Amino acid sequence: MAAPKEFKYSEDHEWVKVEGNTATIGITEFAQSELGDIVFVELPETDDNVTQGESFGSVESVKTVSELYAPVDGKIIEVNEELEDSPELVNESPYEGAWMIKVELTNESQLDGLMDADAYDEMTGA
Repeated sequence: MAAPKEFKYSEDHEWVKVEGNTATIGITEFAQSELGDIVFVELPETDDNVTQGESFGSVESVKTVSELYAPVDGKIIEVNEELEDSPELVNESPYEGAWMIKVELTNESQLDGLMDADAYDEMTGA
């Protein structure tokens, strides 16, 4: 599946959708397919700060545990609490209902260092 064109992507397989000063962050279709069935998602608290390249949580699948890395700096303004009870949403709809966190951007220029959909598809061979 080709990556949605309106998002930006990190080399760690997180996607970013920017609306104004808010970045919605989740993991890509490629990442969830590599992980297999997601059974647990650990996310940070609202009002925590995230730093580009640093871990902000993890996803656990039947195969492994994988860290989630922040693609941008910011303050967490919302956490997708639905994933606490329904982690399988990440497998069912990684780009729609299974976003992880929403962040108020503190350094918008970091978006320039992320990949567009074409570059991400090339990296993953999609």
